[in-house]
Amino acid sequence: MSHDLILPELGENVTTGTVVAILVEVGEVVEVEQPVIEIETDKAVAEVPSDAAGRVAAIYVAEGQEIKVGARILSLEPAGTTEQPAPGEAQPKEHAEPEVAVAQEQTTRAALPASMPAAAADKPVEQPQPALPPDKAAPAAPSVRRFAREIGIDINAVPGSGPGGRIARDDVKAYAKQFNTQRSLTAPAAVQAVTEALPDFSRWGNVQHKPMSTVRRRTAEHLSNAWTAIPHVTHFDKADMTHLEEFRKTHARKVEAAGGKLTVTAILLKTVTAALKIFPRFNASVDMQTNEIVYKQYYNVGVAVDTDRGLLVPVIHDADKKSLLELAVELNELAELARTKKLPLEKMQGGNFTISNLGGIGGTAFTPIIHYPEAAILGVARSQREMRYRNGQFEPRLMLPLSLSYDHRLIDGADAARFTRWVVEALEQPLLLSL
Repeated sequence: MSHDLILPELGENVTTGTVVAILVEVGEVVEVEQPVIEIETDKAVAEVPSDAAGRVAAIYVAEGQEIKVGARILSLEPAGTTEQPAPGEAQPKEHAEPEVAVAQEQTTRAALPASMPAAAADKPVEQPQPALPPDKAAPAAPSVRRFAREIGIDINAVPGSGPGGRIARDDVKAYAKQFNTQRSLTAPAAVQAVTEALPDFSRWGNVQHKPMSTVRRRTAEHLSNAWTAIPHVTHFDKADMTHLEEFRKTHARKVEAAGGKLTVTAILLKTVTAALKIFPRFNASVDMQTNEIVYKQYYNVGVAVDTDRGLLVPVIHDADKKSLLELAVELNELAELARTKKLPLEKMQGGNFTISNLGGIGGTAFTPIIHYPEAAILGVARSQREMRYRNGQFEPRLMLPLSLSYDHRLIDGADAARFTRWVVEALEQPLLLSL
């Protein structure tokens, strides 16, 4: 007798998810608690385990498909049998028709990453005038309102198909699909990436095709848009970290006892946040639709985290209100959540500036891509001992390479040089932060 595995509850107020990957194949024998699919919700990416053992007889979902809690994922038959699905039942995985969720484009910025980033999609063509007066609440359930808000849709502009014009989740999806179509038709040609078809690589040898993961696909889309929309320039400098490294080692255990790690990144979080207050253009965004500069009065700093799914950028909110110890603890917690696929969506939104540290891997410098719609990003490479002339003699100093990429529409080269020098001097003379 076959057994159907259904999608269990994914969390509070989470009713649907998108299939990111299918981890088993028809005919494969699975064990109890073995992951069978990865599903992405607005909170995280999670594995769904099998609640029974057996051989996979049929798979009813496809990658990219949005499914609801309670939907059939696959059916299992006792191991050793080769029973096929009865006529009229859903076919195995290779015949499944994905129902790809609309409004997928709006969620691109959430996964995204660092040296990176969301795209000109953040400021598309204006939405149509609301179908309801602003002072009248749209007739929709709280969950529907939340869904519309998270994908960037004005709930008041959505026409409802239910009794009395009540708005359902499907109404929001249909409106988002129409809105995206309109945006793609009216987007300026300057930000449209041209992709040339690849040659047939199999002419020269064996090849293997693998679909991009959701995180990788959204990263690619976001970075392409950021690179096309923003005129990038990168400024390089080095900071003498000799004394600060001694400070870091001296106080590392105290921070570890509090649950954090006193890393160079944590120190840079504190330093950069102070610099953003002195150089407000680096905490701003360019709005080409209105020809305005948007200056933010809050200080949220993103930090790129390398995960097995790709680059994610958790954001430290209100970094200016937190001590170095608090920043180190929160950074450690968010990085762990990112690597274990438990990072909430809201923790990857609202960033004003990004830090991307590759020093733990290596390299002498790199040119990070700005996380749109931010105005700058700071790249950090590996610190190295270099001979420097000080006090009439050469001596070894620990030098940290910094690479600042900035939006040249808003920031001039002299501004970037001053910003970087301020950061360098603050690292070399930490007491400057108290002044």
